[in-house]
Amino acid sequence: MKDEVFFSKGMIHLKEDYPDLYKASVELNDAAYNGKVLDYKSLKLIAIAITAASSDDRAVKKQMISGMQELGISKDEIVDVLRVVLLTAGKPAFTKAIKILYKITD
Repeated sequence: MKDEVFFSKGMIHLKEDYPDLYKASVELNDAAYNGKVLDYKSLKLIAIAITAASSDDRAVKKQMISGMQELGISKDEIVDVLRVVLLTAGKPAFTKAIKILYKITD
């Protein structure tokens, strides 16, 4: 995982009080983002789409920001994955994610 960045505020408690669970979470994250065929950038774009489809505002914002900062993901690339969100999850999830994207990039 890149710099052990977790979006859940509860992870700090695991790290401090239950290091075995924290280690397991880090290893799971590393395994998930270590695709055999897809690169990390593609996997991050998928993560953006999934969080957008679930309408989790906080996670969408964090995924977008980290993708843009760590991987240079562009606004247009994010809009491309949000097009799939529009098709699969509907207009409310899509427009919410677009709003977040424009707040980040303006």
